[in-house]
Amino acid sequence: MLTELHIKNFKAWRDTGPIRLAPLTVIFGANSSGKSSLGHLLLALKQTVQLADRKRALHLGDENSLIDLGTFADCLYAHDLTQSLELSLRWRLPSALTVKNALDASQSYRGDELWLSSTLRTDKAEQPQTAAFTYRLFDGKAQVLEVEHSRGTSPSQTILDCSPLKLVRAQGRAWSVEPPEKFYRFADRTLLRYQNADFLADFALRTEQVLEQLYFLGPLRRPARRVYQWSGDTVPDVGAQGEYAIPAILAATAQDRRLNRGYRQLTKRFDEFIARWLTDLGIIHSFAVRQVAEGRKEYEVLVKTHRDACEVRLTDVGFGVSQVLPALVQAFYAPAGSTVWMEQPEIHLHPMAQSNLADVFISAIKSYEASSPRNMQLIIETHSEHLLTRLQRRVAEQAISADEVAIYFVNRRGAAADIEALRLNIFGEIENWPPNFFGDEMGDIAARTLAALQRQATAGGDDS
Repeated sequence: MLTELHIKNFKAWRDTGPIRLAPLTVIFGANSSGKSSLGHLLLALKQTVQLADRKRALHLGDENSLIDLGTFADCLYAHDLTQSLELSLRWRLPSALTVKNALDASQSYRGDELWLSSTLRTDKAEQPQTAAFTYRLFDGKAQVLEVEHSRGTSPSQTILDCSPLKLVRAQGRAWSVEPPEKFYRFADRTLLRYQNADFLADFALRTEQVLEQLYFLGPLRRPARRVYQWSGDTVPDVGAQGEYAIPAILAATAQDRRLNRGYRQLTKRFDEFIARWLTDLGIIHSFAVRQVAEGRKEYEVLVKTHRDACEVRLTDVGFGVSQVLPALVQAFYAPAGSTVWMEQPEIHLHPMAQSNLADVFISAIKSYEASSPRNMQLIIETHSEHLLTRLQRRVAEQAISADEVAIYFVNRRGAAADIEALRLNIFGEIENWPPNFFGDEMGDIAARTLAALQRQATAGGDDS
């Protein structure tokens, strides 16, 4: 689970400062304020991990990738190629990592959180190049180990340093250390230069694992279809536009995946579980995915809007159902321990459904599967006041603790984006509301009242 993100000189962000990431993190902000670019950088990190080319420090993307960020100049704050893109990521490990010194059995370092900081600069071809990266292993709040790897102006100046464990060179010729690979990786030949550096491969592996378990759902989902194709494969996620939501339901149901909404609550089969949430959102009465005919690969989604209504296809009901469905599926379909970043999951929903969506997300981070907590993390970009109000209520009711929630407001201050953490207390109250957070509501009420009084006065004058 991600616990902290810090970015410098990326798009609108001069410096985000350390951003605490909770199991349920909610980000609000004005349009074009820069909030979406936070998730976009994480997607670029993920697609870099998946790239076979180890020499590319950061895969900025193309038409076939998760995200296309354009050129490196497009990514840098103020498009200034003289600046460095800096990022750091901290995450809680699914299991503790123990580092042992191969040359000294008495030296052992154990931690449950890993921190990675990386600095990227422009090379001669104006492409990103890793200047340095640092790993830190933490046991709780205490740092137990640090590794620094930096590129020099020549191969002989490349540095690899570890503390308090000391790396010992292998016997033979003192070969130069290889430069960093990608934004996080030690070259295999670099590890061979030392007698006790094998553990460094574990750091890179843990980085790959946490980024592989990052999933993204964009702000616009594909419209419903009358018929869906599924040949029995297991899709990795619902897709950035929710295009694989129905195949995901079918795959999870075929695998007999069963979930509940929290500890000791009723367990349901995956398709039934999603159908019940759609009903509880208040947007339909029933939902089912059925095969068009036996032995066929075509499936149709049938819904009833009310108890006494006829069953119809998903294409024949309001747009909101097809737009929220991928958000529900992704929140519960992603593997246990995953991080899901969603943009505007509330789009096309009426206020009551937006409020109920907060309960879906609380359930997602508290749900169980196969009698074990799923330990999911959701990062939600939203404009919904109703979702926030319900979330505040649930904190006050102790359905979720204030520590399990992080709320941010993003705005522009001049050319740079600015992010402010909203302090949520145990009573569900936000102690530092930003000005005009959801517009000037009181100003609108006062102006409306004044206008009404003026019209009444005018009408009274006309009557006289």
